[in-house]
Amino acid sequence: MENGFKSWEQMSTLEQYACQYWDMYKDAYGVRPRGVDTSAWTEAQFEAEFALLGKEIDSNYKEQLAAEEVASHDFEMRILNLLQSGASDREMALRWIHEAEGSDGDEEYLCYLVGLSYGYFRTKEVA
Repeated sequence: MENGFKSWEQMSTLEQYACQYWDMYKDAYGVRPRGVDTSAWTEAQFEAEFALLGKEIDSNYKEQLAAEEVASHDFEMRILNLLQSGASDREMALRWIHEAEGSDGDEEYLCYLVGLSYGYFRTKEVA
């Protein structure tokens, strides 16, 4: 143990739970927990907290999927609008959107900017 850190296997169950709590809290709330002292927590306390965090993570995921569905619809309506406004094809409409959004042709960055799911353009059949 040269670096002073324990491997996962060397950690006690409570130490592993503390690490898991740290990560799940970030997944649930987008930030690491601050000011939370878990040093005296029992396995049961961690497990109860994991159940709550799991529900929050699941809720967030469902909200994300719903938001991505709305973003997908809005994006496809934007494409259709551009096609009706003079874009000769979908590729041209996408170039215009990239220019308008400042994504410099980066499809994944465009997904981020307009709220589409990661990989949207890899899974989307071109109309």
